Amino acid sequence: MKESTELDKSVEHRGFMQQFYNKTYSDRYKEPMEEDLLTLLWSLTVSMYPLGGFFGSLMVAPLVNKLGRKGTLLFNNIFSIVPAIMMGVSEIAKSYEIIIVARVIVGICAGLSSNVVPMYLGELAPKNLRGAIGIVPQLFITIGILAAQVMGIRNILGNSTGWTIMLGLTGIPAVIELVLLPFFPESPRYMLIQKRDEKNSRKALQRLRGWDDVDAEMEEMCLEDQSERAEGRLSALSLLSQRSLRWQLVSIIIMNMGQQLSGVNAIYYYADSIYGSAGVNEKDVQYVTVGTGAVNVFMTIAAVGSLFSQVFIVESSGRRLLLLLGFGICCGACVLLTVALNFQESVSWMPYISIACVIIYVIGHAIGPSPIPSLVTTEMFRQSARPAAFMVGGSVHWICNFAVGLIFPFMERGLGPYSFIIFSVICLVTLIYIWMVVPETKNKTFLEVSQMFAERNKTEIKVGNGDLPLKDSKESLESEEKITAF
Repeated sequence: MKESTELDKSVEHRGFMQQFYNKTYSDRYKEPMEEDLLTLLWSLTVSMYPLGGFFGSLMVAPLVNKLGRKGTLLFNNIFSIVPAIMMGVSEIAKSYEIIIVARVIVGICAGLSSNVVPMYLGELAPKNLRGAIGIVPQLFITIGILAAQVMGIRNILGNSTGWTIMLGLTGIPAVIELVLLPFFPESPRYMLIQKRDEKNSRKALQRLRGWDDVDAEMEEMCLEDQSERAEGRLSALSLLSQRSLRWQLVSIIIMNMGQQLSGVNAIYYYADSIYGSAGVNEKDVQYVTVGTGAVNVFMTIAAVGSLFSQVFIVESSGRRLLLLLGFGICCGACVLLTVALNFQESVSWMPYISIACVIIYVIGHAIGPSPIPSLVTTEMFRQSARPAAFMVGGSVHWICNFAVGLIFPFMERGLGPYSFIIFSVICLVTLIYIWMVVPETKNKTFLEVSQMFAERNKTEIKVGNGDLPLKDSKESLESEEKITAF
């Protein structure tokens, strides 16, 4: 979502793409483009990205089951490199249609990668590092946004001659992945549970862990495999009616909706005007925006660090605390920002409160709502249900993204700053749901997380033809317990 937001801010603010649209139309039809048509074309350009993301999410389950996690990521590079070339040559080709089509294709890339990358990393990581490794994709997203903000500075590429180069550069990360990813192993869980290839699964796990003794993890994966064979494989359609996964499914839908409807687009929409009202020179607003992006990166690094290190207090509480803290901060920042925006004309120091609210909101979103939902989706579902779960969660993510982009301009026109009250309510409702329903999944195996939800779902977790011991320990899989509902 933020990737789309950054395009809206940088290009709409500078107007270079809109100027290109207008000039191209004038050269073709020998008359200037009407304002309504320009608005429509720009709206299409912006909205095609989340629409492509929705289509990409629908492709997740069939592709990861057919090609594997690693294979899907390699295949997905097509949807990044091709549109990068298209956007890079759009000015030479004198076609704004190329940009609109490219936005759909790069949206498909985003829809696939935003779901498959956390799934792949979650299956590779040991359970004690799954949280930190699961947040790393969000860290690189924030670094990418910061890089785009820096390159979008007028003296670099944010000018009439550099904007097509900046759009074309989006294909470079895909080329790097295409070169390096083949040297990494496929998910051991995918090879064992879905491909029945125990030999290569063990070799991949030994390579990932750096030692030969991986019997405990192999046994845990075998237990999960037995459990899934007892309950049957799940398609995306059957997932929606599966009683044993009811609360997990509701949880990822609520968290993805909360993430996208929490007001982050509105915050970025208002940011430039807030900086301007605080006395920041119009030419210097771009540097303040870069500073905000740097804060986003720093706080995501802090979230990763808090999950990596036992020294940090957050590690003792894990994902749940990060979610509660993040949505709580966003809720409070939205309320305070509503007050600040209403009084910034009459109170001289109020614009500085508005700036503080923007920064606090960005901090809150970076430590919880942005990175954690995809990580928790990985942990809440077992192997056969995970692709379908990511497909559902990703579809909700991109539909809400599209809806916010479509509805917010009308909300802003009708409600003005009071729009943030709606966002604060959404943050509060999401926070309450997480507090009441979502358990802590830190240092739990996928099967153990399923067991935690079994009581709420009023079901039992079956393994093979009956109940088998599940080995569980914070450091290793040693102590035994029955795999049934609590």
